[in-house]
Amino acid sequence: MSRGHVLFIGAGPGAADLITLRGSRALGSANVVLHDALTDPALHDFAPEAQWIDVGKRGFCDSTAQTRINALLVQHAQTGAIVARLKGGDPSVFGRLEEELLALAEAGISYEVIPGVTSALAAAAATARPLTRRGNGRSVSLTTAMTQDRELRASRRADTEVFYMAGRQLATLSRRLLEAGWPGDTPVSVVSRAGWPDQLFSEHSAATLAAACVLHAGRPAVVTVGVGAAPLAAGEPTASSARLAQGHPSGAPSRP
Repeated sequence: MSRGHVLFIGAGPGAADLITLRGSRALGSANVVLHDALTDPALHDFAPEAQWIDVGKRGFCDSTAQTRINALLVQHAQTGAIVARLKGGDPSVFGRLEEELLALAEAGISYEVIPGVTSALAAAAATARPLTRRGNGRSVSLTTAMTQDRELRASRRADTEVFYMAGRQLATLSRRLLEAGWPGDTPVSVVSRAGWPDQLFSEHSAATLAAACVLHAGRPAVVTVGVGAAPLAAGEPTASSARLAQGHPSGAPSRP
């Protein structure tokens, strides 16, 4: 029996039109699609004849076991199918890509990885806050707030630090940032459902971050800390102000 091929595709950080051209074309060639929980259902239109299988993972919720996902990839590829593994954002950023690649390599199945836009970039676009700045914003760190032991860790190794999957741990993250040496007035931006029409963002400081808990409750959130969260110039929105990006063609918030 001929072996199939697996395409790891970054779906982008929200709405279907944030997938890349290469990603959309690859998705259209698939016979089977194993998709994450937060991928836009509108992506079905790119592969309407394929078999779609939900293998989503959500923090603190019932999720598809990683061993089950690995087994499904191998199982469908061994039938000769082209299998799309559709991951939110970029496959290589907190997407458990390594485990799945190793499972395919062990089974002798070929694969390709197609990058996508990660949610840190969507959050930066939503707030019109560049992650890097000339002179004082030369480094960016990407950190997951979800770990196997559910112990959130923070550091102060980069000018801008971006925390993924932090929505349910904002109060804890505030404490961890202060413990790591971030000054209490360090600018912090929270964007929930980044890349979607209903994306919502609020601005805080390291000391007041807990105030974002109610505003972003139940919504996947990205937290940006440091230089990349700072307003561009005087007159920009102040800390703790909130904006809905809905209704703005660019996806950026309205200006006062």
